[in-house]
Amino acid sequence: MSDRTLPPEALDDWARAAAERLGLDPDDVPITLILDLARDVAHGVARPAAPLTAFLAGLAAGRAGGSPADVESAVAEVVTLAKTWGEKRDVSSERSEPR
Repeated sequence: MSDRTLPPEALDDWARAAAERLGLDPDDVPITLILDLARDVAHGVARPAAPLTAFLAGLAAGRAGGSPADVESAVAEVVTLAKTWGEKRDVSSERSEPR
């Protein structure tokens, strides 16, 4: 384990500290939802896409109003996209291949 790896039991402490630093209510941080988003994107798209997608979902949720429902909606949209990403890419490549 590298010295930059956060032990699982410290995740709540880190999330609370980061939220407070950013002026957010720590109780509004859906850790499990975001970790599930990262997992689905990492497996369905690519590992580097996970943090980028988490940022994009947060940005979209904030611009939509920032309520828990806005967060859930933004996450649901990109999770759906991630789960079908390979299928869409396969269909696109089939269409572009010469016959």
